[in-house]
Amino acid sequence: MSRHADATPNDKNEYQVTEKDLPLHCPTPAMSLWNSHPRVFLPVTDSGKAKCPYCGAVFVYVGEKHAHH
Repeated sequence: MSRHADATPNDKNEYQVTEKDLPLHCPTPAMSLWNSHPRVFLPVTDSGKAKCPYCGAVFVYVGEKHAHH
């Protein structure tokens, strides 16, 4: 998500994330934190999609799927 250096919460409705964004949390490091909500970790690899319960941002995992051990 580093390509969204000026991203802010609710800047977009959907964000694509990859392996390098894991463990995924919202707000992400690329988002402005001064007006954000508390950090919440999101299990995006389980279903391939996760929604932030605070701001409603949707994260779609586009990385390689891993088998559970």
